[in-house]
Amino acid sequence: MRGTMLIRLNKGLEKVMPLLTPTGVLIGVVGTYWLNSYAGFVPWIFAVMTFSGSLGSSFKDLVKVMTHPKPIICLFVILHIVMPFVGWTAGHVLFPNDLYTETGYILLFVIPTGVVSVVWVSIYKGNIPLTLSLILLDTLLSPLIVPASLNLWVGAKVQMDVWAIMKGLLWMVVIPSLIGMALNQMTKGRIKKTWGATLAPFSKIGLFVVVAINSSLVAPYLKQFNGKLMMIIIVTLVTTMMGYLAGWAISRWFRWDRDFTVTAIFNSGMRNLSAGAVLAVQYFPAPVALPVISGILFQQILAALFGYLLGKRQLVEGKIK
Repeated sequence: MRGTMLIRLNKGLEKVMPLLTPTGVLIGVVGTYWLNSYAGFVPWIFAVMTFSGSLGSSFKDLVKVMTHPKPIICLFVILHIVMPFVGWTAGHVLFPNDLYTETGYILLFVIPTGVVSVVWVSIYKGNIPLTLSLILLDTLLSPLIVPASLNLWVGAKVQMDVWAIMKGLLWMVVIPSLIGMALNQMTKGRIKKTWGATLAPFSKIGLFVVVAINSSLVAPYLKQFNGKLMMIIIVTLVTTMMGYLAGWAISRWFRWDRDFTVTAIFNSGMRNLSAGAVLAVQYFPAPVALPVISGILFQQILAALFGYLLGKRQLVEGKIK
């Protein structure tokens, strides 16, 4: 009975995913004085979310995908070369002499691909092993990639504790992922059917809580709605959409099948923005978090939009070439 209720709850939460994170931002802004005192719980909640998301991964799937590394390499190029350049260009050109906003846009696009992308990939029948392997690799490498990328794009212009950022990613992301992956391997996938089903709805609720708490920490800046904040929101919407379009373009370029196309679109467009928000509010001045928080407003909505377009195209053409 309890298992059935949790499955129903999870399916219900999946249906409202496009609204879940924007609502979290709104709740965070409204309840800032109450929520910001719970900031210390965020890394722990996020670690549980990462653990839950990794229960479907296995070393076997990773090895299988890595024997045909072309899609992984292409998606890494989009995630960690193309989109960080887009973020740097947007911040540098549109917000000159505003180092914190520029840093925020770079952070927005150097954090790893989003764990929640597996939900959208599964809904639209994408390649799950490729998705899980990409998430795992990007997650495991994030303590190296994120600080190195930030150092490359902003250098010494912004003070940052590189070691603290690496440790934060290690404890929030890497170690929980390795534990979940090892348990999946040891139980030959059984744990995904037991713990995975139980934790799935709580992970989505955890995402909502993390977004709300992090939003409460930058609420004073979000409440001061002015031309600059409006500009940040618009630029974030456009640049975030470019990530999804980059995944679609690369799949068209290489004439990938539909399952690879679905995977490329969602994994190129989605980022682990809740982790990015944690990094932004813990290790940088508050204005750095504004592009990341504004990205949270749109990411799930854009995922739903591109999912709708995928569905319409599949309905008309039968497949995506």
